[in-house]
Amino acid sequence: MILGYVKAFLIGAVLCMIGQVLIDKTKLTPARILTLYVVAGVVLGAVGIYEPFAKWAGAGATVPLTGFGNLLAKGVHDAVAEKGVLGAFTGGFTAGAAGICAAIFFGLLVAMCFKSKDKQ
Repeated sequence: MILGYVKAFLIGAVLCMIGQVLIDKTKLTPARILTLYVVAGVVLGAVGIYEPFAKWAGAGATVPLTGFGNLLAKGVHDAVAEKGVLGAFTGGFTAGAAGICAAIFFGLLVAMCFKSKDKQ
């Protein structure tokens, strides 16, 4: 069990380290790097590489944005198999709905608990 936690931590750390190196060594903005991570997750999920990697790495691979991209690719794949071409437009929304709703809910909860201040 402890090895699983260590592996997830290290994989997540490597993904974050790659992002930090991209920020430091390239002229890419953080927004473009985040988009790159999501697209990489979609592409790796679409070709079938990300799923075995995520099973091996655990939360270290499913929690970062690459995992979100993989979730979108998997949702679209399943929806296309079930609904045809229409699934290409609805699958990503259906697959990502729970995570997005949770992020919005917890963001609202934190915003209600704390008072924001202007940055000075």
